[in-house]
Amino acid sequence: MPELPEVETMVRGIRPVLEGHRLIRVVACRCPCRPIVADPAVPLMNRQVNGQTIVEVRRRAKRIALVMSSGSAFVIEPRMTGLMLVDEPPDQKHLRIEWQVESSGGVACVRFWDQRGLGVVRLLSPKRYREFLNSDQIGRDALEMSLEDWQRMAEATSTPIKVALLNQRRVAGIGNLYASEILHVAGIAPQTPANKLSRNEIQRMADATVRVLEEAIRHEGSTLSDGTYRNAINQAGEYQNAHRVYDRAGENCRTCGRGVIERIVQAQRSTFFCPNCQKLRPLQKSRRRQ
Repeated sequence: MPELPEVETMVRGIRPVLEGHRLIRVVACRCPCRPIVADPAVPLMNRQVNGQTIVEVRRRAKRIALVMSSGSAFVIEPRMTGLMLVDEPPDQKHLRIEWQVESSGGVACVRFWDQRGLGVVRLLSPKRYREFLNSDQIGRDALEMSLEDWQRMAEATSTPIKVALLNQRRVAGIGNLYASEILHVAGIAPQTPANKLSRNEIQRMADATVRVLEEAIRHEGSTLSDGTYRNAINQAGEYQNAHRVYDRAGENCRTCGRGVIERIVQAQRSTFFCPNCQKLRPLQKSRRRQ
């Protein structure tokens, strides 16, 4: 599933093509597969925004927003396999929606491709778009959280910190892959109850979040063994080559060289960690803030 680095990479890839350009039309591609959610139907989307200018392309957590000159906005949720592409797609069969804009060379296109058909594309009115930006259903962006935000997030729940990081209401943009990587860099056991983290651990987690996510963005995200994720020009990301623990169960730890990466299941998701780098502290010792 695309997480913050992958979605940010898509946004950066499509922004030069769309931002500041007049929308000529929105087209529903012929697709024989499971349909995605399009609200309203694509022909009505086209009638409502045809001729407007796309004034901003931005990310909100794991969603992409194309903001129109009227204040309305397309909000795109890639979900499991959705991609925003400016180049040829992995195949024609799973193309879903195409945005055509004026460009110096004539017409430029950005396409939404989705293999599993789980993606969602909505056109929101200005009012609904403002509500979306301010919704309490989505927490603060992981790259924008202050130390105080992290402290409030941790203190609010006793669930294991790995599980807490996946709760998009608490912190937005982190998924399963990067949660494991962040906790490894921070040296925190994923089973640790969030409200038992020391101030020092919270600081390390905040720093590790920025480090890991920015590294992943520089490498244009992670393309895993299924090859599903591609950037906007249909090329694989490279951050998977730098993963420290994710999907490396049974391998020697690249950080300490002594531990062997373990895999456990938390909230029905795989968690990877090094038991040597990420020792689980006795809970009675974790009650004291450091």
